[in-house]
Amino acid sequence: MASFKNFVLPVLLTITLVLLTEAAIPSEEEKKELERQLKAINKPAIKSFKTEHGVIFDCIDIHKQLAFDHPLLKNHSVQLKPATVPEGITSNNISSKVNSLLLLPDGINCPDGTVIVKRTTMQDLIHAQRLKSVGFNGPRHFLTERNNTDGTGQYYVATVNYGPKSFTGVKGHLNLWEPQVSQDQISLAFIAVAGGPKERFASIFVGWMVNPSLYHFSQDHVRLYTYWSIDGNNLGCYDITCPGFVQVSKNIPLGSFLQPLSVYNGLQYDIDLTLYQDRVKGDWWFAYNHENVGYWPASLFKAARFENRANYAAWGGQVYSPVMEKTPEMGSGHWPSEGLGKSAYVNDIRIIDGMGNFLYPEPYSLKEHETSSKCYRAMYVHEDRDPWVRALYYGGPSGCIG
Repeated sequence: MASFKNFVLPVLLTITLVLLTEAAIPSEEEKKELERQLKAINKPAIKSFKTEHGVIFDCIDIHKQLAFDHPLLKNHSVQLKPATVPEGITSNNISSKVNSLLLLPDGINCPDGTVIVKRTTMQDLIHAQRLKSVGFNGPRHFLTERNNTDGTGQYYVATVNYGPKSFTGVKGHLNLWEPQVSQDQISLAFIAVAGGPKERFASIFVGWMVNPSLYHFSQDHVRLYTYWSIDGNNLGCYDITCPGFVQVSKNIPLGSFLQPLSVYNGLQYDIDLTLYQDRVKGDWWFAYNHENVGYWPASLFKAARFENRANYAAWGGQVYSPVMEKTPEMGSGHWPSEGLGKSAYVNDIRIIDGMGNFLYPEPYSLKEHETSSKCYRAMYVHEDRDPWVRALYYGGPSGCIG
């Protein structure tokens, strides 16, 4: 396994779709191609809901979702729940209650046997192309030694990292903020797991994101997101924009906006996220506030040998900005030294061992990582009181270049 010295996290990616040319307005031929893509992505809905902001959520037959267009999943049987579940995770999804931090309008309720999916629009694809047109050409390799600024833009992380060491999951509470970003910038918070050989390095990320080019609505910027990738195979994407992730929840759609948000020197809010492996089948599951949302089947990761546990993990923040722009805020936009109520945090940081037990990592096993401490910082803390036994403050203001 390659060195973990620079765990540069490839959360920022080009959606793996056939993209438009750099023109802002697509030609008739490009529109036809987009319509073809949309027909493939958006499966027939049994029931649909439209919010006041124009977002459409579809209730899709759980057996006919986009995931099963993947050639490795043609004969896959949906796992409604994992064979093994860490303590505290809800193993089924029969509850109709949606956590208040994941805001869905009243009246949205999908029937049994369906899953809730945010509908992809032509405008979504056009906005996704915008990042490509300003210089963002795809994810950065986890383990490649590279400068943070190159021809594709500026990338900065402020994290605490774990590994290389075998484990079967991670969890953490991500503090919710709304960092200020421009149209072509991204700021996000995440927990992540990764593993496999360098040439087929596999990774999964979950968290919240502010990304006007992907989630382009003028309001409700902070969105729940997932991302998966396998290096060398050009595989992976956000949320459910390509085949792979199998949704099982009818309550929690990926791409939904999150609120309320934390207030500087005021009330603080966070979301409890878990990534864990079914130790029998090898599937990787995502749980939001203890409820299973869905999973990435083990068959997706066999080439990367990622179905046999993970080796690396990270918790923290990342930003992207075009080369000629000053960078956006990360986290709350304030330095970690300001502490609780002012700086963004990830607390209750834990790993899941080979027996499915939640454990606090040994204090020395977590290492701070900063792309540039003059731009964004990470401050690892470990105290004797929950949930700060293992925690991270991270972030920084906007305006950094190089």
